[in-house]
Amino acid sequence: MHFLSFTPILLLQLTNLPVLHAAKWTYTGQEGQQYWSKHYPYCGGSFQSPIDIESELLRFDPTLGPVEVQNYDLSSDEQLTLGNNGHSVQLSLPHKMYISSLPHRYTAAQLHLHWGSTSKPAGSEHLVNSQQYAAELHVVHFNSDKYPNMSMAVDKSDGLAVLGVLIEVGEFNPAFEHFLKFINDVKYSDQRVQIPGFNIRALLPVRLDEYFRYDGSLTTPPCYPSVLWTVFRNHVTISHKQFLALATTLYSSHTQDSTAVPLNSNFRKPQPADSRVVLVSFKEADESWINTGLLVPILVGSALGVVLIMSLICCLIRQKRAGPRQDKNKGAGYNIGEKDEYGSRV
Repeated sequence: MHFLSFTPILLLQLTNLPVLHAAKWTYTGQEGQQYWSKHYPYCGGSFQSPIDIESELLRFDPTLGPVEVQNYDLSSDEQLTLGNNGHSVQLSLPHKMYISSLPHRYTAAQLHLHWGSTSKPAGSEHLVNSQQYAAELHVVHFNSDKYPNMSMAVDKSDGLAVLGVLIEVGEFNPAFEHFLKFINDVKYSDQRVQIPGFNIRALLPVRLDEYFRYDGSLTTPPCYPSVLWTVFRNHVTISHKQFLALATTLYSSHTQDSTAVPLNSNFRKPQPADSRVVLVSFKEADESWINTGLLVPILVGSALGVVLIMSLICCLIRQKRAGPRQDKNKGAGYNIGEKDEYGSRV
């Protein structure tokens, strides 16, 4: 997950938060994710995100109701700040937007994306049974009931709530085009542009009642374990052209830098699940869930059942054949050590 920061800073000016200076980090190379824990100890700790959401981690929770969001349909008269912070493209969100279905009110702060590259399109951060999607959208909220702003909430265990949307390449998505059409104006790090507001709800899946939920962390430094993750079960699509806009337009370098560094494959690798349980709001028995991990055990169980049934049928046939012969030979007597027609001693 990506936090507001247009220079190597922890938090971006998009949310008008105090700025904390931090060490430079990247996804690969000498400052890549395998070295994050040197400067950010939490990145090497427990309860980290993202994770591979595997079937064995899941537990159905009937108390999980639909995700409810408020004031997500923004007027075109509202101005939003779209920016390139060197790690992602990010859109500021007004504080009137919030999640109302959690124990506390979680107020929106920003949204951003993670994506792959033209050579390797897979770039989502969360995986579902080892399947990685082309990209992932994160809508970041902070606990406004307990904390005045995101900088105060970011390191608290109940500080943040993030909605994760898995994205696959497919049909054109008009909702994403509301900001992707301005992406050329933020090609380089620190560039920003004002864009008209639009319906943020249209970026989310149609169904908000099917999702995975677990306790995790920021997916970028400083990796605080402060996030309640909600990853929707159903993905959305963007067109190939829209994906290319993300994968080929942006740079993590500044305009004045001598070398332009492409901004792509900006995702963190899956982290250990530790002892965590992933709650789900839907039942695994749903037919569509078979494609994500239950198909193999079902097929194996079915095959074993067929073998057992065939064995029982063979035994019944053998007994039926043996019956008349035993009647026919009754009284004739067998000598000890002789064999019947099946080679068994009697």
